[in-house]
Amino acid sequence: MDAIATVAHHVVTGRFQDLPSPAVAAAKTFILDTFGVGFAGSANPLASDLARTCASWGHGQDARVWGSDMRLPAPSAGMCNAYQVHNSEFDCLHEGAVVHAMSVVLPAAIAGAERHGNISGAQLIAAVSLGVDVCARLGVAATRGLRFFRPATAGTFGGVAALGKLIGLDNSEMSNAFSIAYGQLCGTMQAHTEGSPLLAMQMGFSARNAVMACDLAAAGFDGPKDVLEGPFGYFNLFELGGSSALVVQDLGRRWFISELAHKPFPCGRATHGIIEACLELRRQHHLSADSIQGAKARVPPLVHHLVGRPVRQEMATNYARLCAAYVAATALRSGNVGLGDFAAEAYRNAHTQDLARRIVIEEVDVGDANALTPIEVEIDLRDGSRHTLRLDSVCGNPAKPLSRTDHLAKFYNNCAAAARRVPRERADRLVACIDRLEHVSDVAELVDLLGS
Repeated sequence: MDAIATVAHHVVTGRFQDLPSPAVAAAKTFILDTFGVGFAGSANPLASDLARTCASWGHGQDARVWGSDMRLPAPSAGMCNAYQVHNSEFDCLHEGAVVHAMSVVLPAAIAGAERHGNISGAQLIAAVSLGVDVCARLGVAATRGLRFFRPATAGTFGGVAALGKLIGLDNSEMSNAFSIAYGQLCGTMQAHTEGSPLLAMQMGFSARNAVMACDLAAAGFDGPKDVLEGPFGYFNLFELGGSSALVVQDLGRRWFISELAHKPFPCGRATHGIIEACLELRRQHHLSADSIQGAKARVPPLVHHLVGRPVRQEMATNYARLCAAYVAATALRSGNVGLGDFAAEAYRNAHTQDLARRIVIEEVDVGDANALTPIEVEIDLRDGSRHTLRLDSVCGNPAKPLSRTDHLAKFYNNCAAAARRVPRERADRLVACIDRLEHVSDVAELVDLLGS
């Protein structure tokens, strides 16, 4: 039997009562974080263009586009919200899986919950936790570097798991939903390489496809059964040499949602260790940008592949978010990296450009194709001195988690950055609702706070 049947059974039989308290706490933390990131993503100019385009494909009132007054059919709402969650590169992830594990799962789940109705907070927590479990397991089961954009490919399976759980698919239907989703799987790393807006759009496609796959399975549509291990299955096309045994290992005992990492900065997670080391060296040694002759970051191959790109005078916003030299220079000059640092006037700054061109990103083999650490940053000063710092874990990782204060500060800042600023009173109500989410009888109370 293909491992997908075992995964389907895990999702169908999983219950809120099975979740340990750290998993419940993590689910609530990252649900709130993802809503905040989605609000901030509404300010991207393409977000409103996407919503209007989706509206032209068909009308419906199923679900909200977060941060707006627009309602769309569930597949389109899921697409728009997943795009908003990922377009600022501020969304959480599972580092070992290299998967932004909430970015498809939560938009698909919320779109389905709105349309279905009568979904409790405990049901939402369980569904989201199971969805994260599925997509993160597919990520850690990969034994080679990224060929396709894993957050979208694995994320689609996670979105199916979460939504299928909420609408009550049985074992056969859940397996068919995974199969139908596999037939729609997409996500090219070329968009990442070029810093194209299509990168975040691929997350949108995945959320939309997850909703459609669940709808089709619920209507009785069938699909192939060996979608993970078959000759043209996931581990023979998308993740060559991946291990289905790792997908099902410790099912029900290891909850991946407890292992998610926050992003403190709105840029590729592979840049975060470099930023943190630069900020710490700046703080420890009271460095000024003018005192720096140059810098070097020694990084694992995956980090170099993802963010080791050259700085350019003219950079698309998405490219700049994934350019380690640029964000390191920004951190060293200003002492932070924020949403405003990815506007054209910021990355064109002559002083930042000059420093960025003196920062080298050097690849060092660490024996793991999917590792994001360790990171070592070396800064050379004009007076001939040198300062070095190595990081084995990065801020936001479960080993170095954000405090609740910092987590909430990020959420409120993202609410303020939305295209239609989320009033503080409504943001407070959203925080309070999610704090007691397991006791909320109907998540309509929650989703009513997501519009404008």
